[in-house]
Amino acid sequence: MKIVAVRYDHPDAVKLDARVQAEYAERYGSDGDSSAMDPAEFDPPHGGYFLVYAEDGTPLASGGWRTRYTDDEGYADGDAEVKRMYVVPEARGLGLARRVLALLEAEARAAGRARMVLTTGVMQPEAMALYTSEGYEPAAVKFGPYRGYDSCRCYTKPLAPPPGADSAPVGK
Repeated sequence: MKIVAVRYDHPDAVKLDARVQAEYAERYGSDGDSSAMDPAEFDPPHGGYFLVYAEDGTPLASGGWRTRYTDDEGYADGDAEVKRMYVVPEARGLGLARRVLALLEAEARAAGRARMVLTTGVMQPEAMALYTSEGYEPAAVKFGPYRGYDSCRCYTKPLAPPPGADSAPVGK
């Protein structure tokens, strides 16, 4: 398997996004995640988007991060938001989500982000278990477009700066 950096609007990313949206709809009985995302938000150095491919070229997993700043949705300067973490059902249990999450954290840290943030929901217990096992803690204050929903769960994890780097987060 290999992990490849792609744009959020790459054809394979679009296919996996359609699959995760269908899963959200099934789990939550809705049309999926309607939060607006511009593919450019995931372009380096302010973000990154990655796909995991099987040796035969089949896309198996995805995940991205994007820079966030203080706004009316509860984000703070220095935040990096995890988005579209997804592993196809037939590849679950192989540790792909952990590998992608570690890469997202490393990339965001290298870009000077101070904290990883993410939103998930109560109908995704395996996601909540992954994040807590990787050091994420429930957020003291909810953030993002779903913060008003009872089913919304927000998590954060501080990112230590890379060795020898200035500890100040990247500004606007």
